[in-house]
Amino acid sequence: MRMRRIVGMAALAACMGFAPAWAARGITIKGSDTMVILGQRWAETYMNGHPGSVIQVTGGGSGTGIAALINGTTDICQASRPMKEDEKRKLRDRYQTMGTEIPVAKDGLSIYVHESNPVKDLSIAQLKQIYTGQVASWKVLGGADAPIILYGRENNSGTYVYFKDNVLQGEDYSARVQTLPGTAAVVNAVGRDPNGIGYGGAAYGKGVRELAVKKDAGSPAIKPTAATVQDGSYPITRYLYFYTRTKPGGPVKQFVDWVLSAEGQKLASQVGYFPVR
Repeated sequence: MRMRRIVGMAALAACMGFAPAWAARGITIKGSDTMVILGQRWAETYMNGHPGSVIQVTGGGSGTGIAALINGTTDICQASRPMKEDEKRKLRDRYQTMGTEIPVAKDGLSIYVHESNPVKDLSIAQLKQIYTGQVASWKVLGGADAPIILYGRENNSGTYVYFKDNVLQGEDYSARVQTLPGTAAVVNAVGRDPNGIGYGGAAYGKGVRELAVKKDAGSPAIKPTAATVQDGSYPITRYLYFYTRTKPGGPVKQFVDWVLSAEGQKLASQVGYFPVR
């Protein structure tokens, strides 16, 4: 009976010209490459427990997901950064809504180096100097007498934007940064390069070493753990988000509610991220 009501509502909406996307093809989720493995695990587990549900998850970057949300080609955008005001205005101009922001997990944005690198920690100021090109040798930081090889994300990435806004404090990246299409690619590059450094989501840090990070020169060096991310003492703690055009309803709401449930949040921890609360 419930499914007939949903189908009936979808048919009525289609006749009126504003059928939700999920009515025709299931729920679509697009956006953050940082979140894509988490979104896929959520979708797979949810579909296993809810026969007949269909959820499609793709990456492409937070910027790509936000553009798809604005264009009406995805139901849920996954983003590893908050939406910008100009993006919200585009939603408002098209749909008369500023969108709905739903924090669904936390991440300790991690700094990766090769396992052989003797440097153990860096401050936010030092990371800024490295990625803006002011410091170019590991020797300055207590490491080998070797150039620092910079790896980072493409500019459609929410992680790229978050790192620029919160670590570089809005300054431009060095032209020496080698931009790569996903966090997995950054980790793979750093894992092969003794002089490399990269940044990305905590869930990807396999085969590399995560540095401890200091808020400033006088602060303790903190690693991203469940405790330090939850209490905010890790200096590069961030939320990971779902965005929808309007307040979720129907199957989308049911899925979002499940993601925020104890079962959904436990999966976030299993993937390598942290519960939202």
